[in-house]
Amino acid sequence: PKLIVAGVMVLLILALVLIVVVAVINPGRKGTELSQWKGKGTTANLQEIILGRCYNYIMTVNPALSGKDCYKIWELLRRAFIYKSPCSIREEDYQPLMDLASHSIPCNKSLFWSKTKNLVHRYTKANHDFITLEDTLLGYIADGTSWCGSSRDPGIDYISCPKWNECESNPSSIYWKMASKMFAEAACGTVQVMLNGSIESGAFRNDSIFGNVEIFNLNPDRVSMVQVWLMHDIEGTQSESCTGPSIQTLKSILENRNINVTCKENHRPVQLLQCASNPDHATCRLCPSATQ
Repeated sequence: PKLIVAGVMVLLILALVLIVVVAVINPGRKGTELSQWKGKGTTANLQEIILGRCYNYIMTVNPALSGKDCYKIWELLRRAFIYKSPCSIREEDYQPLMDLASHSIPCNKSLFWSKTKNLVHRYTKANHDFITLEDTLLGYIADGTSWCGSSRDPGIDYISCPKWNECESNPSSIYWKMASKMFAEAACGTVQVMLNGSIESGAFRNDSIFGNVEIFNLNPDRVSMVQVWLMHDIEGTQSESCTGPSIQTLKSILENRNINVTCKENHRPVQLLQCASNPDHATCRLCPSATQ
């Protein structure tokens, strides 16, 4: 009997040790729900969103691309990050997707932006003469979504994903930098860029996607002119003009790359959209000096 009791005790101790080890290695559901990163987790129903947007784009937004394989596009996106560390994504992971989803941009249609996202997209929805990155297939399917992988099943982290400043090689950063590079390389003729002149740190920033990626991938043999639209918030401060320091930096970079550049403050067609939200502002009057 003593041997039986001793054997049972040994088994109980071994079982307890095993439970502790498993708990340390795999903390379980409670542990997985703790946010490791500061950014939002993978967007819920991401597959359905990507597929729905893709089919809408190729069938209604740009029917010329109706031959694109939306399911293949989703599969290539999924393979680029699933079960992978969110801080170890490489350009090679996305290259098959970029190759499959790429398409040409008509000359004189490219519109870049920095810190003017809402305004620039209000403008392109009202005026179909220009195309932003988010109006391309790659930008359209991914705009406003997030995703990253996890070593745990199902290989996708729905709780948190790295912000851009947490690690350089995160899924979102690599994707948008590659898509932005392709968008810039496809530009030709005269291109536009809408910048925010009400930001105290300067309208043109070297650390922005436009200042760090797109501007250096414009092809001087294909792009003859960059027109800067420097927009000010109607009720905000006018921190910078076309003669301001950051705009001069932008001009210097472009001119050194043999690309001509002009700058216009408060491009009127865009400003009229701002006026739609504040029609009584003095800036929005057809005759600013008129009195009621």
